[in-house]
Amino acid sequence: MDIKKSSNYDSWGRVFHYDHYVMRMDSSVDYESNPDLIFSNLSSTKDPKKCLVYGQGRSYGDSCLLKDGLLLDSSSYSKILSFDDKRGVLRAQAGITLDEILRFVVPKGWFLPVTPGTKYVSLGGAIANDVHGKNHHKQGTFGNHIEKLLLLRSNGVFECSLTQNEDLFRATISGLGLTGIILWADLKLTPIKSHLIDTVNIKIKNLDEFFDMSNKYDSDYESTVAWIDCIAKGKDLGRGIFMLGNHAESYTKPYNPNSGRPILSVPFDFPNFTLNSFTIKLFNLAYYYKQIPRVQKKRVHFDGFYYPLDIISKWNRIYGSRGFYQYQFVVGVDKKDVVTKCLEKIASSNMASFLAVLKKFGDVSSPGMLSFPKPGYTLALDFPNYHEKLSKLFSDLDELVLEAGGRLYPAKDAMMDRNLFCSMYPEYKEFKKYVDPLMASSFYQRVFE
Repeated sequence: MDIKKSSNYDSWGRVFHYDHYVMRMDSSVDYESNPDLIFSNLSSTKDPKKCLVYGQGRSYGDSCLLKDGLLLDSSSYSKILSFDDKRGVLRAQAGITLDEILRFVVPKGWFLPVTPGTKYVSLGGAIANDVHGKNHHKQGTFGNHIEKLLLLRSNGVFECSLTQNEDLFRATISGLGLTGIILWADLKLTPIKSHLIDTVNIKIKNLDEFFDMSNKYDSDYESTVAWIDCIAKGKDLGRGIFMLGNHAESYTKPYNPNSGRPILSVPFDFPNFTLNSFTIKLFNLAYYYKQIPRVQKKRVHFDGFYYPLDIISKWNRIYGSRGFYQYQFVVGVDKKDVVTKCLEKIASSNMASFLAVLKKFGDVSSPGMLSFPKPGYTLALDFPNYHEKLSKLFSDLDELVLEAGGRLYPAKDAMMDRNLFCSMYPEYKEFKKYVDPLMASSFYQRVFE
């Protein structure tokens, strides 16, 4: 199989720029019967010594990169292998995107049980990062809905589930692609009566209102999340829009599987000065005040509710050539003050986050060893790459999160060091037993080695 050197594989944050050796996986090839087709290339080539599967590159940091290593591009490894329409169980190759799954299953009355904020991630990537979504308080993480997967390792092929190779199954869910190559997975879907979402948007004046709204509405709504204006200070700290949604109970218009395609694209990198504290402040003010009534109810297509950013192709270019960092943490339900302190530090730093999302996680535990969510509050923030100044801010936030017993999300991380990771994820000692000796990532080299 052809191996080529390429500099065209980045993560979504576009901070790291590495050369990779690349081999494209082929959906017509039976890797299960021919595992040496991949791993033999590591011993027969002089340069790449380890490999990593690259799906859609939607991880923000360096967990999907491997400097000078062999990337296995799985974007064409995307067949649907079977579908049980009675149970709603889909078996598909790991390179398929959530978008492709939705276009297949929604007309049949099924939906993803859990989805992140973009549908352009691969099935394998969703498992490896154990993604979560707006409905974590109801459905837990993506890994909660994987019934079985087939894992190719350098020492063989293993079917994994909660009843078969259980420890390897738990290590692979949230395992950041380090336990082997997921060939296919069985995903248990959720039944729906409509592709439309009944939504309620409520303006909140501050953080206290968010905490109150979460306690009040989480039991009644499948999905809840808040957009936060992280520039607001004082009595307005944490103001934003609290968004609630349930699948509609009946169809009011036919589903178009080709809807939701990006209608805009960012064709080039914006100048680095485009996003700054002033322009972000203007955006936040406009976004907050564009909703005139305090409470707004609408019935919308699921794309508009779950994937608002997907309407803009390559939206990460608005941060310019410098790229951007995302910072996401979770702290326990009894640590609301830490959310307040973090927002105060961000507001006073003059390094505004363009997108800030606040969510309350539920108590549905994941099977994943390194799964990020736990009961409590999670705040996700995007920052233009302010270099050393941003590093200092993150260090201050790290201290608050660590002291509160919280942790950062590896799929979003690009800065934490080994000591911080090991303190936040003491499970890493058990997890390391299941890392395949021929798999690695730049994230792994940064926090494990």
